[in-house]
Amino acid sequence: MILQWWNDLVDWFNSDQGSAFITGALVPFLAIIVGGIIVGLIARSSLRRLIGQQDRQAKAAAVAALISSGRRAATWSTLSAGEKEHVDHQASEAEVRVRLLPLKGADIAADWAAHKLATMKKNSVNYSFQAEQDLAELQEGLLDWQARPGRAKKLFAQDLASWKYETGEAEDELVVKQQEWASRQAAEEATSAASTSSSSAASSSAATPSTSNSASETAPTVVTPDRN
Repeated sequence: MILQWWNDLVDWFNSDQGSAFITGALVPFLAIIVGGIIVGLIARSSLRRLIGQQDRQAKAAAVAALISSGRRAATWSTLSAGEKEHVDHQASEAEVRVRLLPLKGADIAADWAAHKLATMKKNSVNYSFQAEQDLAELQEGLLDWQARPGRAKKLFAQDLASWKYETGEAEDELVVKQQEWASRQAAEEATSAASTSSSSAASSSAATPSTSNSASETAPTVVTPDRN
């Protein structure tokens, strides 16, 4: 049955009607399908290249903005109030742009850069060399992340964990110092209150006999006249 059906199909394709169908309908239909698939693949590849190029440009612009903010932050102590406000605005905008990038570790990179910028602002007051060193580390870290996001993400996560641990220790030490200061203040206030009350008691005891003596000295002598 199947063999007979196959032979009939072959005979039909070999006939004039079958040949006309193949050349007039089947071949153009297959050509259109193959051409559409090729055009779709080319368009997809071009679109992916265009999106990748735009992502690279956006990443480069965000990294360049953070590095520019880092250069200004390295001289933070010499900037005017208006310049500081402009640098803060520029850094915040660049940080948001980095977070919005569709790349691995974008949030971690933004947190790492924000911590570096804050450190540079603090060190620019008295430690200009340290601020310059932080600027170099900021540039190297961001450029490395731009080239190899996966590797830089691990390094950023390690630095953030280390900074968080150091910050926690510093906060614990500050809390201990505040508690010690509060204890000393309470002890000093208690000592001061005790000394004040003892001084007041001594003054009151000294004033009481003096008042009695003066009253006895100034009391008038009453003379009773003789009626005889």
